[in-house]
Amino acid sequence: MSVALPPAQGGGLIDTVSIAQSDLKEGPGGFWHDVFRRLRRNPTAWIGAGIVLAFLLVAALAPLLAPYPETALPGAKFITPTNIPGPGEMPEFPLGLDRFGGDVLSKLIWGAQASLLVGVISTALGLVGGMVLGLLAGTFGGWVDTLIMRVVDIILSVPNLLLAVSIAAILGQTPFAVMIAIGASQVPIFARLLRASMLQQRSSDYVLSAQTLGLGRGQITMSHVLPNAIGPVIVQGTLTLATAVIDAAALSFLGLGGGRPETAEWGRMLTYAQAELAIAPWLAFLPGICIAVTALGFTLFGEALREAMDPRTRAR
Repeated sequence: MSVALPPAQGGGLIDTVSIAQSDLKEGPGGFWHDVFRRLRRNPTAWIGAGIVLAFLLVAALAPLLAPYPETALPGAKFITPTNIPGPGEMPEFPLGLDRFGGDVLSKLIWGAQASLLVGVISTALGLVGGMVLGLLAGTFGGWVDTLIMRVVDIILSVPNLLLAVSIAAILGQTPFAVMIAIGASQVPIFARLLRASMLQQRSSDYVLSAQTLGLGRGQITMSHVLPNAIGPVIVQGTLTLATAVIDAAALSFLGLGGGRPETAEWGRMLTYAQAELAIAPWLAFLPGICIAVTALGFTLFGEALREAMDPRTRAR
């Protein structure tokens, strides 16, 4: 692998440092070309990507796919205290009704949009916050690294879901509070991962060569160390999307997601399905299946991406 370095301070021609890495055999198109090639050959990646793509399409096309608006209650007149129409009982409601008279199929479709929004935004917040802390710790080291890592260790001592519940309870029962809570609970994971990856890269030959050429610490970090260290963070971000979807459902299930009771969200659907488990078990079963399948899709794709980027498997 060849890395072109800028001119050394004080002038001079551009030097090119060739780095031989015995544990990494790249294809003719470079690192990312090799990663995508391995992903294309991995059936797990195709299954995971298919599930994720289906989830994204349903969420994006919810206004077109859903038979009824999000908060509509078209079947309210058919609901009685002892009878809730189930799947297949009424042609106009193929998956039955919920306790409020809402169409379950429409609620599941709109719920996909809500879960995607919370999952993506919360993971993005955690990723940005973690990368900032990890970048500072990995670049400056010394007391900066010690201070940041001790704060991260304190946060990591609290279970993720418990931390998210605490933050959401403090900020209030709103969807935005759920995003902040889940994102904040993920910051330490990304921070530690990026820091560790950067420390590993800083001991590489190309970093020592760049220092010899007189490049500054900031230029070496942003131009060479960070691009080579960010791979594991990308993989973790993909895997964390699955956790974010589950955590969002858990917070909504606990009543911290805010919104009206009839608002479509998978975790909230589980909350209100508890009272009808005896007479309408599908109200809990269907959103539970959606949560599990969505998390499975992100997990499968994330694991396939991790394997494709792992030098120990790529070298075979």
